[in-house]
Amino acid sequence: MSYRNEEYHIYNGVNFTEHSGIDFSKYSIEELKTLWRATLKKGMHGICFSMYEDGQEPGDTITEAQVERRVKILKPYSKWVRSFSCIEGNEHIPRIAHKHGMKTLVGAWLSDNKEDNEKEIEGLIQLAKEGVVDIAAVGNEVLYRNDLTLEELLEYIRRVKEALPGIPVGYVDAYYEFSVHPELVEISDVILSNCYPYWEGCHVDGALNHMQQMFGQVIDAAKGKKVIITETGWPSEGGSLKGAFSSEENAMKYFINTQVWSTKADIEVFYFSSFDESWKTGDEGDVGAYWGLWDKHEKLKF
Repeated sequence: MSYRNEEYHIYNGVNFTEHSGIDFSKYSIEELKTLWRATLKKGMHGICFSMYEDGQEPGDTITEAQVERRVKILKPYSKWVRSFSCIEGNEHIPRIAHKHGMKTLVGAWLSDNKEDNEKEIEGLIQLAKEGVVDIAAVGNEVLYRNDLTLEELLEYIRRVKEALPGIPVGYVDAYYEFSVHPELVEISDVILSNCYPYWEGCHVDGALNHMQQMFGQVIDAAKGKKVIITETGWPSEGGSLKGAFSSEENAMKYFINTQVWSTKADIEVFYFSSFDESWKTGDEGDVGAYWGLWDKHEKLKF
């Protein structure tokens, strides 16, 4: 596996090495699939857990057996698993992942429903006290969705930090939110950033470099605090956005480049996502259902 090395870059005084990724121009589709499989087999830092089978959606209660089955599929390929909620069966994810020797980034899903928010916060604290939370994430893209005010969000984060001394606590949002809201950086132990070149309409050939720039912006905003990329990925089919085209070929290229770069640069990345989920076709359109490395039948795609 070779890639074109670039010169050493400086981003606002923060040094990190970046490269433009593998030159895929001479790869056939079959060779690309072979490389994709080999890259996956080498293992990832982290994977985002896809909870729902066909016919299921958020609000449905998920059984331990379903979570156990999916955790067992993911375990050979990833050291960490990321969950997004602490209720309706999502609480099984960190417990079962820990049982199988995986580390966990556990999220409390916050929205404009204050009653559910209380259940999520209490659930996150309970799981952490059980010893199955390695990093706690209080909310996911809450500011991006305008579900809560900044002060409301900060108060939830304060509550969790006070309840869980000794466990790193952060908040997940799009990379630029940490530049816009330095209060998030100040209160967080770790900066949890989503970086999606696809959603900014970037052509796959420039996607790795674009993600490096996103990461660089968060590094600058983080003021020395650790930054983790909590989501990045590419859909294998569905609609497209500007120069970003959904295809199996592009999904394979982006996954390979992300893993090569993050391993080389020692950057912790949670890839999005594990399994295709048919329910995810709302705001995202049909493309939302095709972000998995595995299909909706839990079979590897390529």
